[in-house]
Amino acid sequence: MPPRRRSTPAPGPRTADAVADAVRAGILSGNLAPGTPLREEELSATHGVSRHTARTALAKLTAERLATAEPYRGVRVASLDDDALVALQQLRCALETEALRIVRDRGIHPTGVDAALDDLAAAENAGDWPATLAAHARVHLALVEAAGSPRIAQEYRRLDSEMHLLLTHVRPAYAPGSLSAEHRAYVEQALADPERAVRAHLEHSTRAIIDGRRAG
Repeated sequence: MPPRRRSTPAPGPRTADAVADAVRAGILSGNLAPGTPLREEELSATHGVSRHTARTALAKLTAERLATAEPYRGVRVASLDDDALVALQQLRCALETEALRIVRDRGIHPTGVDAALDDLAAAENAGDWPATLAAHARVHLALVEAAGSPRIAQEYRRLDSEMHLLLTHVRPAYAPGSLSAEHRAYVEQALADPERAVRAHLEHSTRAIIDGRRAG
C-alpha cells in the first residue's frame, strides 16, 4: 500500500503581493510622498526578500499607476500631476455618467450605496483614513455596479488604486466629516441627473486638488 501523502497547507499570499501591499499602504496614507524613489535594494532589505521579488512588487504598483518607471530615474511614487489628474477624472466621468444614466432610466436604487455612505461617515468620524478610502470606493462602485453592465464595472474597478491616490491628494481640502456629507448629496443628485451631477462632482474635486497645489 503506497504511503499516504502529507497534506500541505494552502499557500498564503505571494510574497511580492505582500511587499506591494505594504508599499501601497505607505503611498495611500501619504507616508510615501509623490516622487519618492522606490528602490529594489531598499525594498529587498526592508522586507527580507530577493531583488526579483521586490522588482515584481514594483511592477505591480506601476501597473496600478501608483508608481512610475522612468529611464535613468528608476521607479518613483506617482505624482498624479495635473494632466494625469484631469485624464483620470475624464475617464471616471464617462464611465460613471453612463452607468448612472442606465440606473436612472431603469428606476434602480443601487444596492449597498446607503450602507457604504454610513460606513464613510463612521470612518471619517473615527479618523480612520484607510477605512475612509475603502468606503469612498464602495460608494462610487455601488453606483456603477447598479447599472448591471459587466464591462463598465470592470473598467471602473481598474481605476480603484488611482482613485485611492486621488483621494489622498484631495484629503487636505476636506474638513472631518465633509466628505461623507458631500457624497450623500452627490448620490441623491446623481440618481436624478447624472449628466450634470457627475461632472460637477468630479470637477469640484479636481479643482480642489489643483488649487491646493498652487496655494502650497
